[in-house]
Amino acid sequence: MSEAYTGGCACGAIRYEVASEPIASNHCHCRDCQMDSGTGHSSYVSFVREGLTITGVPARWDMMTDRNGVKTRNFCATCGSPVFLSFADMPDIVAIRAGTLDDPRRFAPGFVSYTVRAYDWDRADPALAAFAKMPPGP
Repeated sequence: MSEAYTGGCACGAIRYEVASEPIASNHCHCRDCQMDSGTGHSSYVSFVREGLTITGVPARWDMMTDRNGVKTRNFCATCGSPVFLSFADMPDIVAIRAGTLDDPRRFAPGFVSYTVRAYDWDRADPALAAFAKMPPGP
């Protein structure tokens, strides 16, 4: 096991630590991620929630997914940094924004989702597995 993944928001009001290894890492080109990031995609490192420690209380905003589930954006109410996503239909999984890692170089994308919404000016590595929408779940 490598060292824990740590990170947080820009102002430090929200901090997290995860002792486990990621279960997935991806770039997402869905419209929600484009709007949230202000660019063509968002990048995530997903972990099993068990072993995740969060300090501070994130603000939350619930929205519907295209599979009619609820996705919750968790962000800092002070600085506005988006920190992680949680999903009502996958309560044991947390998708942490790769840019919030203390060492973002640890992010290694494994796939790209929502290529159907990707812009020509925001191209992902063609060697990555690509899915028109979300990959099939377990």
